Amino acid sequence: MEVTLPLAPFLTVWAVLAMNIASPGPNVLNTIASALGSGRKAGLASAAGVAVGIGLWCLGMTLGMAAAFQAVPAARTALTLLAIGLLLWFAGRYLRAALAGWQGGTGRVTGRSGLTARASFTRSLAVNAMNPKALTTWVVILSLFPASEARAGDIAVLGLGAATLAFSIHAGYALAFSTAPAARLWARLAPAISAAVGLFFAGFAARLALGLAAG
Repeated sequence: MEVTLPLAPFLTVWAVLAMNIASPGPNVLNTIASALGSGRKAGLASAAGVAVGIGLWCLGMTLGMAAAFQAVPAARTALTLLAIGLLLWFAGRYLRAALAGWQGGTGRVTGRSGLTARASFTRSLAVNAMNPKALTTWVVILSLFPASEARAGDIAVLGLGAATLAFSIHAGYALAFSTAPAARLWARLAPAISAAVGLFFAGFAARLALGLAAG
């Protein structure tokens, strides 16, 4: 399969996706809880579940939106406007979470004990499938990626990169935050991570708005 698109749109998508994957949310908390309560093997299985889930989201959304863009070219402008709104909403949520954490509102992560690797993998897939953040994230991401111009090789590379990012980041969490002291460290770091992600998303919203105005 041939890759026809330049590297730049892939890097943009992967940068936004990496920030979202690493930020505190259902998937991250599930991986940390699995590793903390059931060990690193369960945590790594959870990371694998996130990788598979995100890879499937990528393929499904990219193929669907590519068809939509070909049928209705104006859909890209509408998607960009929606993405700007969602990015600002994400930014507000993360900044409020950071503020709440700094004010003492961040709770400790409780370990989930008794999970086998298989159970952890399955649970991670389920959390990913039911996470509303996944759908809205891919709406944002596909406003940055030329899906209507993508070929099979481009979509395969995008999905593989997304899955690799997801596994790498979550495996890092599983290995690093599998002890009680590490979980306490996470509780202290989470507000700063949320603040950084919120500012990152606000900046991307501004970039999209400027691009839309210039275009």
